[in-house]
Amino acid sequence: MKLTTLRDFVTVAERNGVRAAARHLGLPQPAVSRSINELEKELGVVLFERHAKGVRLTPMGQVFLRRATAVGNELQRARDEIEQLRGETHGRVTLCMSTAPHLGLLPQVLRGFRRQYPGVHLEIVDAVYPLVETALLDGSADVYIGPVPQDVPGELQVEKLFDNTRVILGRKGHPLAQATSLRDLVDAEWITTSITHKAEEELGPLFSKHGLPAPRLVMRAQSALTFLTALSSSELLMMLPIQWLQAPLLKDAFQEIRVAEPLPAPPVCLVQRTGLPLTPAAEFFCTLVRRAAAHI
Repeated sequence: MKLTTLRDFVTVAERNGVRAAARHLGLPQPAVSRSINELEKELGVVLFERHAKGVRLTPMGQVFLRRATAVGNELQRARDEIEQLRGETHGRVTLCMSTAPHLGLLPQVLRGFRRQYPGVHLEIVDAVYPLVETALLDGSADVYIGPVPQDVPGELQVEKLFDNTRVILGRKGHPLAQATSLRDLVDAEWITTSITHKAEEELGPLFSKHGLPAPRLVMRAQSALTFLTALSSSELLMMLPIQWLQAPLLKDAFQEIRVAEPLPAPPVCLVQRTGLPLTPAAEFFCTLVRRAAAHI
């Protein structure tokens, strides 16, 4: 199986058609078609369903795409690693981070990383674990930093960075600002984010633990910009990492609703693929993150 064949397959899958893939690769369309046909013959399965508007991956094609994408990403990562070991400071590092490390760690890490690797393109995705698991598994992302669920697949390794806690936030002047207990908030409407695939698992157990009915979850979001906009322009409440109160840019933006019940948060962890080394640049970023986390 040739690497060019894997490249052709991934491009056809991404472009949803042989013609578009050939145009993107600068190759004759018959050459790309022949490459896909040979790959299907070698594997003994049909990878694409052909239809009038292009092609669609079969179930077997979807499985193979994940592996082929991982191979391509690892090859690029290998090139970056060799160049960085030779003293070059370019390449790419792709990180996925939840809001807690964004606010609590990134400000302490970014300047040192840019000083050491000024030519490396740093791509940071603002997301929680369920949205980035696939990217970690296929190598599209180097590292995820944030809370994780318990059922992380074995292909990924989890390293705890620090334990965390949360606060309840609403807009300034929120009508429930004087609440002192979760019981005072049972009629509130909530925004939720979740480290699992079920949003109700984030707040529901906390209320149930104190004998309270399930909270009213009326919005689910993953973007910090959505949190900022929704909280400041509505009566919605949200339980967020304490770093939202500690960040200079945000500490005066919202009303904290202080309740008597403790609001534990899952620990912030560093997740990467098992058994596959990071590039020197990505590993250096993780080293800086570990140092910053040690002081939280």
